[in-house]
Amino acid sequence: MLRQSLETLRVVTPGEGFTDLTGRLNAALASSGMEQGLLNLVCLHTSCSLTINENADPRVLRDLSSYLRALVPEEGIRPVSGRGELRPYVHADEGSDDMPAHIRTALTTSQLSLSFEAGRLLLGTWQAVYLWEHRRRGSERLLTLHLLGS
Repeated sequence: MLRQSLETLRVVTPGEGFTDLTGRLNAALASSGMEQGLLNLVCLHTSCSLTINENADPRVLRDLSSYLRALVPEEGIRPVSGRGELRPYVHADEGSDDMPAHIRTALTTSQLSLSFEAGRLLLGTWQAVYLWEHRRRGSERLLTLHLLGS
């Protein structure tokens, strides 16, 4: 019989970077009693995102962060060619890292749909699910976990 469950997960981030959610998500699956189905994970914020990525070599995550910081610099917007005048962001109400964090979130994703079987996420050997914090300061983040399964 198909069942569903909806819960909120609170995640405290230390600041910019990646927080591995895989263990907490598998624990939520185990406590649900569901063996097989789909987990829809949604981040309820506009300055952090979700990603599935490498869990073995931390250099991968450092390179991802470096790439996104280069793509969306904190100082403002410059033509893609790299030449031309730097234009500061208009929205800076919460600090100089606020608008870049919104852009970084828009370029990534705030929702993932993940299959699970035998009460565990179906991930590849080197994969983990991360919350990607785009702000320098730590924050408490809320995620919804909507489980559909049996």
